[in-house]
Amino acid sequence: MRLLIDMNLSPRWVNVLSEHNIEAIHWSNVGRADASDVEIMAYAKANNYTVFTHDLDFGAILAITNSNKPSVIQVRTGDISPAVNAHLIIKALLSAATEIEKGALITIDLNKTRLRILPLSVN
Repeated sequence: MRLLIDMNLSPRWVNVLSEHNIEAIHWSNVGRADASDVEIMAYAKANNYTVFTHDLDFGAILAITNSNKPSVIQVRTGDISPAVNAHLIIKALLSAATEIEKGALITIDLNKTRLRILPLSVN
């Protein structure tokens, strides 16, 4: 699994994820800080990354484009620091690894994890 961490999440996630054998890079290491969400999605798709974000716009882009890649992981907790949510995020990522590789939108909050297979249908 390869994660591209969005600017709205701490670069500290890189080390936390790598401790669990999850390859991760922070967008600040590969792109402009002011890059659009569309640009980030294009980079992730071209380089076989899953986007890890706190931003709901990435799910909207998947719905509008009817795309099956890249997968998007949305964390929807109030405190998005690795110190508080690492266990929750790692557990969700590992349990959905197969779906993430195929193409999925996963929303993780304190109460549950929701998984939708891509492409999303907009009705």
